Amino acid sequence: MLAGIKHEKCAMNNLKELVQMSMSKGLNKGFNRGVRTAGLRQRGTALLVGAALVATLALPAMVPEAHAEQFPQLTQLIRDNRDAVVHIAVVGERGSGRQQMFSMPDGSQLPEQLRRFFENLPDMPRNNRAPRTEAMGSGFIISPDGYIVTNAHVVDGGSEVTVKLNDRRELPAKVVGQDKYSDIALLKVEASGLPTVRLGDSDSLEVGQWVVAIGAPFGLDHTATQGIVSALSRSLPDGTYVPFIQTDAAVNPGNSGGPLFDLNGNVVGVNSQIYSRSGGYMGISFAIPVNLVRNITDQLKDGGVVSRGWLGVEIQSLDQQLADSFKLGKPKGALVASVQPSSPAARAGVQAGDVILGFNNQDVESASHLPLLVGNTPVGQQVPLKVLRDGEEKVLTVTIDQLADRDENPTRLADNTDGSPSLGVAVAALSPEERERAKVDAGGIVIREVFPGSAADRAGLQQGDVILRVDNQPVSTPSELKDKVSKAPENRPLALLIQRDDAKRFVAVQPSKS
Repeated sequence: MLAGIKHEKCAMNNLKELVQMSMSKGLNKGFNRGVRTAGLRQRGTALLVGAALVATLALPAMVPEAHAEQFPQLTQLIRDNRDAVVHIAVVGERGSGRQQMFSMPDGSQLPEQLRRFFENLPDMPRNNRAPRTEAMGSGFIISPDGYIVTNAHVVDGGSEVTVKLNDRRELPAKVVGQDKYSDIALLKVEASGLPTVRLGDSDSLEVGQWVVAIGAPFGLDHTATQGIVSALSRSLPDGTYVPFIQTDAAVNPGNSGGPLFDLNGNVVGVNSQIYSRSGGYMGISFAIPVNLVRNITDQLKDGGVVSRGWLGVEIQSLDQQLADSFKLGKPKGALVASVQPSSPAARAGVQAGDVILGFNNQDVESASHLPLLVGNTPVGQQVPLKVLRDGEEKVLTVTIDQLADRDENPTRLADNTDGSPSLGVAVAALSPEERERAKVDAGGIVIREVFPGSAADRAGLQQGDVILRVDNQPVSTPSELKDKVSKAPENRPLALLIQRDDAKRFVAVQPSKS
């Protein structure tokens, strides 16, 4: 018995020595030395566990304490702004093309693998009637009398738009106007005293700055996510005139049109797009800068349309080999491939082969950068244009013209309600760029969309085909084509002369009735 007591006392002395050495010489070094001093074997196991526990309890005094103030506090920001963020529900005929049928809730396209899966289902609609679809997105209130900002792609094609407020009210909304080049739309609901957001200054943003997104991903209202600004003035190859803010805030389908806040509670952007291989969030999202949004919404509120500058050149970026051939030290600027006749660039003396290095006293970094600068320039303004020609820099003066509307509403020949024959395509007049690229001097119309299961689809017509003649008669406008198709005989197909790339060929198409 005495031996047992002495042994326990010895063990406790060893334990005390172990803890003291752990505190004074470091946990790992002291722990190892304590084991050797005690000389414990099997029974020492329990004591070692106790020693580790004592040492662990002492750790907080050794490790720097994490301070909450080192991280952004978002609760008040979200509480102050969530009532001004709305959920937008859209119902309408959004077209019946494959890209429209197989889309995410905010209008983005499904991944290829999923689209193929759904296309193979036996009960998928194969007629040429546009389905009645539903879409959803987000938005935010900018005035107490009911003006709301969202994305143009959220409301595009919608016949009914409903705004759901945080107090559970659902109000019908009117689309005041939309600008597809910037992907901004302005809505109006009949209400007063609504909560609003504050618009900030997107030009003051810096990479690494904390931002917060609020929206309705997958219909989950008033979801808040946070991240940082990953990059600024990001140009995307999507035909828009937007220097995007790139962030890593979690944004998913349904977030489109929702606000992006800085830590002061000011809106600095409108969440618009994501980069994804799965259709969901992958750490890269893009927002439209609020300074651009402010300009667009002001124009939409005043006249329902947006005025945007136009230069009239076809451009491309330079790689290192092209830069060397043009005597540039590094790839920069926009290489002019062609100049449209009678365009502002042509009048200013711009030539094919010029490298545009500067526009309105701003450096042009790449071909994708130039449209952003030109599009945001007021119509009629004279600006200096710096070009490199034959190894020498020149400064030209160009007067910016109005960018023409590029077929926002193509004439649709499918889904004729009067039962007349239809090809099942959406067509439009050729733009000057398309006409020059196709080398079509006169006449012709371009196919914008081929509806699945339609006569055109069965005949193999494709988006981008140029229809030149119908039954050996030239066509120049969508209405001419519609007239010829409506009068087509029922017992034989129409012979269409089309141009695809640089090749022309005839295609026989038997119009069908809806």
